[in-house]
Order: sequence, then structure tokens, then C-alpha cells
Amino acid sequence: MAEAPQAPTPPPHPTADGAIPPTSPVPAASPGVPAGTSGNAGHSPAAADATPGDTASEPPDATRGGTAGAPPDATQGDTAGAPPDDAAQPAPGDTASASPGGVPGVSPGDTRGAALAAEPSPAERDAGTGMSGAAAAGGGDSPGGAGARQRPRSRSARDRARRRAVRAHAAQAGVAYSVAARQLAAAGLSPGELLGNAGRTVYPVALARGRWSIVAREERTAADKLSTTRTAARLPAGRARHLSDRFPPGEAAGIAFYGGELRAELLAMVYLVAAHEAPGLVPPPLDLAWTAELGEETAVDTACADLDRAARTMLEDRAAQRWHRIDAALTAAQHHPEPATRYAADLLTLAHRRLTTPTEAPNGDPQVPPAPWLGVRQTLDALLVVAEDGHAPGTRIRLPGKGPRREGTVIGAHWAPSGSPIAYDIALDDDPTTRTVLPPDMVVLPAQESDAPALTH
Repeated sequence: MAEAPQAPTPPPHPTADGAIPPTSPVPAASPGVPAGTSGNAGHSPAAADATPGDTASEPPDATRGGTAGAPPDATQGDTAGAPPDDAAQPAPGDTASASPGGVPGVSPGDTRGAALAAEPSPAERDAGTGMSGAAAAGGGDSPGGAGARQRPRSRSARDRARRRAVRAHAAQAGVAYSVAARQLAAAGLSPGELLGNAGRTVYPVALARGRWSIVAREERTAADKLSTTRTAARLPAGRARHLSDRFPPGEAAGIAFYGGELRAELLAMVYLVAAHEAPGLVPPPLDLAWTAELGEETAVDTACADLDRAARTMLEDRAAQRWHRIDAALTAAQHHPEPATRYAADLLTLAHRRLTTPTEAPNGDPQVPPAPWLGVRQTLDALLVVAEDGHAPGTRIRLPGKGPRREGTVIGAHWAPSGSPIAYDIALDDDPTTRTVLPPDMVVLPAQESDAPALTH
């Protein structure tokens, strides 16, 4: 029996805007297939241009802004009936239809997709390129490429770091921001370098051989630390011996540091003068003994901070005046009510005679052995740096500026009644004459703090 002929489907009526709605769902066309052709990629003339993996059953990939009846791949602003090839190639200046940053497959306004496309792949991160394939396709130098977006961030990060350095220098030097900026620019700092009024160096790396470091001091046993602090709490001779062991002699750039015969004895005399002339600066013996039981030498340093600075101030006087003050302090200590003080005064009197009694030189002329005033001064300079910041003697420095590089070494520091050093004595490698400079007028070389694992006896 013959089938009855089916009635033809009436044509659809146009809508108010003139577009003709589809009568049935149209399968998604592959890229490059004109609208109205069959979705069977195997029988389409444009099947060879189809993207691998595209099938006829994929949903339409229309972007925002498409109008009713537009092909699935039509981009924003396309009208009904426009072929997809026209949509895939935007006209010059048509930035609305271009993908962000030149990233293919990302629709306009899809910020999440653009961020994911611009993110580097794991292989690129391992290779250290820091640029994704989409960014490379967009061009690192093009206005829309990822490289152009990264450069302003890098410049802003450098500017923030520079401004932080200028603010820190202005606060430490006590100058205006503009003055601090000019000083940093004139110094020509390299990575890791600091101006002399910033940072701290206690154990310079130039003197590291055979000397302590901060790490090595902390790695000592508890019994060793306790023994050391108990010695440091016995004034004046015990503290002088503790500091001489804590800052042993060394050499850098052909200059001897922290040295001299009878350095510990002369340092004890200096402490005796400070205690005699300002007895109120001496910590109570009971409090000092209790602090020593903590086993932390910095705690003893805090308890003796005023006495330490008074001893360092005494060294600013002339040598002849120092000896007169030492004579007066020894005489008073020999009549002190405490037996321990009288015993220490007797021992220091013997050392005093050795340092001031003339001897016969090899040629028969009388001579007085030089007293280790420089070594005593450097020892107290390094001690004050621990709490007040600054750079201990032996720190390597250079003169600021972008001209010929002139390096040198810190010989000593000058101190105010409180705070960090106000000036430094330095000796340049090409000119051993000692000169005094302000902290902003010298540049500390990188990595000056020693990281030696332990003291080598």
C-alpha cells in the first residue's frame, strides 16, 4: 500500500525585526562551514578545514552579543546570515571582536578565560620563561601581549623598593626625603650594599679566620654560656677578660685588629676608671649575678650598657690624661672596702707598671712599649655595635660614587652619649692614612657579617 504523501511544511513567518526563526534545531557547523550546510563533516566540502576534534554534535559556540539566527561561531556585532569566516577575521580597528591580548578561543569580556590562557604552563614555568603559549603568540612586545602588561608591574615593584630604601635612609639619617633620595642616587649602590648609617656588622667576614661569629656564639653549650656570663659579670677584670675572648685578634687588608699585649689588663683599667668616676653606673652586684645565671651574654651587656659606654667615652681623651685617670682609679681601688676590688687593683697595678716602665731598646736607648689603646678601643666599638647597630672595626667599605672604585676598612667608630656611631675612622687600600668620615659618606660592601661555623683555636 502506497504511503500517503505528506503535506509540505508551511514556511515560517518572519518576526518583527525581519529575522526568520529556524523551524528545527540546526546542528553546529564546523569552523569554516557556511551557514545552512549540513553538519556532517564527512560530506561537507569544508571538512578538510575543520578543527581536529570538532564534531557535528557539539553545541553552538556563539559568543555574547550574537543575534537570533546568527551562525554558531558568529562574534559580537555580526548579523544574521554572515558567514563564519568573516566573523573569524575582524576588520582593522575592530577591537570589540578581538580576543583579549590576542588569546584565541577567549570571548570578549571573559576575564577568567583570559587569565587562564595567559597563565604559563608547568613546562614553561620549569623552563623559567614565565610566558605562556598564548602570551608568546600575542607577542611580548606588542601592546596587547602579556609582556607589555608585566613590564609596568616590574617597574612599579622597583619603584616601591627604591622608595622604601629612601624612606629608611631618611629616617636613619634624619634628613628630608629629597635629600635622602639624592644621597642614595649619588652613592651608586650595587645589590647588597648599604650606606654606613644602615645595617649592623659585629664579626666582619674579613676577620673570620680564627674568630667568633654570631652563629658560633649561639651554638655553644649551655654550660659554656653560663661560665662565660659569670665571668662577664665580674667587674672589672672578669668583664675585660670576657670581651678580649669574645673579640679575639685578627687581620684584614694588612692591618691588625683587636690586638696588643696586655689588652685585657688595660681594658680592665678603663673599666676601673669608669666605675671610680661614675659609681652610679655600676649595676648592683646581686642584680648582675642574677642576670649572669640566665646564661645570655647579651643580657649582661644590657645590664652593663651604661658602664660600657662610659668606658668607651674615656678613650676619647688624650693618652697622657688617660694615664692620670688610671693612676687615680688604681689608688682609690687599693683602699676599697671590698677585698675582691683590692685584689684586682693589685694585679692591675703590676700590669700598669709593665706598660709605663721604660725598657732598653736593642740599640741601647730607653723605650716605652706602646700600650694597646687601639685594640681596647676596637673591642669596645664592637661591643657597642651589638646593641646600637653600626659596623665594627674590620668591616670592608668603599667610598660612594660612580667614579673609580676605592675600597677600605673600618678602623674605629666615634660615639655620641647615646645611639649608633656618628662617624667612622677608615683606611683605604690605596692610602693607609686614617681618615674620619660620616656614616652616609661610606658604602658597606655586601655580606660583611661573618657566618663562620665555630672558633678555631
